[in-house]
Amino acid sequence: MKKADKKKTIAGKSILSFILILVAVVQIFPLIWLINFSLASSVEMFTKGLLIIPKKFQWGNYIKAYVDGHFLLYLKNSILINVLAVVLVIFISIMAAFACKRMYWKLRGFVKIVLLMGMMIPIHATLLPNYKIYSSLDITDTLWAVLIPYVAFSLPQGMFLMTSFLDAVPEELEEAAVIDGCGIYRILFQIVTPLLKPAIATVSIMTFLNNWNEFIMASTYLSTPKWKTMPFSLLEFTGQYSSNYAVQFAVMTLTAAPAILVYILLNKHITKGVAMGAIKG
Repeated sequence: MKKADKKKTIAGKSILSFILILVAVVQIFPLIWLINFSLASSVEMFTKGLLIIPKKFQWGNYIKAYVDGHFLLYLKNSILINVLAVVLVIFISIMAAFACKRMYWKLRGFVKIVLLMGMMIPIHATLLPNYKIYSSLDITDTLWAVLIPYVAFSLPQGMFLMTSFLDAVPEELEEAAVIDGCGIYRILFQIVTPLLKPAIATVSIMTFLNNWNEFIMASTYLSTPKWKTMPFSLLEFTGQYSSNYAVQFAVMTLTAAPAILVYILLNKHITKGVAMGAIKG
């Protein structure tokens, strides 16, 4: 390689690195801003500047958020609801994808289209109809009131990814299993499902992250603390005439921490799964 070409390559890499670092700083700044404001006092928040240099770090904001924000109760509810939603989405999407791709029946194409059309339905359009249905069934303010819509809105995306991955699974494996005497459920859960591990990981993570901070449906269907989720902690410090903004920032930091941790630890699975699904689809 000539010296001129080498210099151009180094210059190009340097420019690209600078742009990527700049984008990373812009992306991570809201998190820095959130933590910074959570350690300040309510009075210091109204000073000028994007960031605050607190005279004293207000760790008491986190203690107040933890105790008065019913953090443990709402955290338990969020984990329970999200884990159940992930399990149901994985279970249903695998069976639906297998039924629409591998089983031959008249309406399979139509059913697949109907299920995937769920990705185009906005949440707000279903709030009132669902509330009327839940009220008539007497399941408002219960676990099912939020679990059902969480699964319903995550299922189209889950099925889409499962179907894409299922295209790469050779049908000969299933044909050989049938010859060996395997039933439909054994083929699905013992042969096909283990081959869908990348898709299962991707759908699990995306379902969890999408539902973790959801508030609109939860605030519509839940009224007592029994099943309220993490975002409700924020409302504990919002009054009619005044709000404790510093503690609210601490609550938002605590709420965001589990989702950020999951994303950092499992980010490679999300990227790998989506990329593989796009190629295979």
